[in-house]
Amino acid sequence: MNRRLIVGIDLGGTNLKCCLFDSGLRIKDRSSFSTKSFIDKERLIRGIAFSINNFIAKLDLSGRDIAGVGIGLPGPVDASRGLVHFLPNIKGWKEVKLKELLERQTGLKIFIDNDAKLMALAEHELGAAKGYRNALCITLGTGVGGGLIIGGSLYRGSDNAAGEIGHIPINERGPVCGCGSRGCLEAYVGNSRILKDARRIFGPGITLEKLSLMAKSRNTAAAAFWEKIGGRIGLALSGAVNLLNLDAVVIGGGVAGAGKVLLESVKRNIRLRAMSVQAKRVKVLRASLGNDAGMIGAACLVRDRILKGRC
Repeated sequence: MNRRLIVGIDLGGTNLKCCLFDSGLRIKDRSSFSTKSFIDKERLIRGIAFSINNFIAKLDLSGRDIAGVGIGLPGPVDASRGLVHFLPNIKGWKEVKLKELLERQTGLKIFIDNDAKLMALAEHELGAAKGYRNALCITLGTGVGGGLIIGGSLYRGSDNAAGEIGHIPINERGPVCGCGSRGCLEAYVGNSRILKDARRIFGPGITLEKLSLMAKSRNTAAAAFWEKIGGRIGLALSGAVNLLNLDAVVIGGGVAGAGKVLLESVKRNIRLRAMSVQAKRVKVLRASLGNDAGMIGAACLVRDRILKGRC
């Protein structure tokens, strides 16, 4: 086996997804399990370590075959120190030295970053944002994350906390968000809020997948529902477009599965609300790497840090 194998992990509020990549970012193996099955932080960390070690055992590798492990996490992360500040949608995580803990448990080099930043890294290198120098990539799922590409490179900000589009307030008296503030975009278009609103309208048996299929089948009530969601997303994105004069906005995550009706509503609201010069420039695109984007981005992080010697 090539010693340049990389493990890429995407830790979400719902699932932990893992892939083993070669140095060309081709997937060699994958696994997934529910994060909700782990009742506390310590057990989840052990679960992450198990998923890494399981690849090694399953494919008869040794630690020397793995160049490194990249992990994307759904919250503020200090990538340089390997520190997780907190995870808004996973309880019990506060100032966790995840890099140190996992290196001790696995004996491998560990690199961590925010999951949406890694999604942006992947989409810029291999996906919908490829070729755009200034882009905002957002993930719509349990939470709403964002990653910024500025001048062709991932922009992290002074504290590695840039890109948090999900925590832009759109209503000063809105509902409490997982971050502790009020009226954030995530509090309106995160999975749990969308599902709550959908069940009030369509009944307790509705799922987001069914609602997306209904909209694609031209159900007018479902289409109107997703148009309203798209309007809220477009409102927040208009501010980002005005501020940053973006070339592209790339939208991914499970909620993006609503498809054309959602994206057209986002585009329409950006045209209505953003300033004319910025609105004319920006393209609104659906992410092309699907559920693998976070893991691909995590693998890109390792490759750039170790195999290419870049930070």
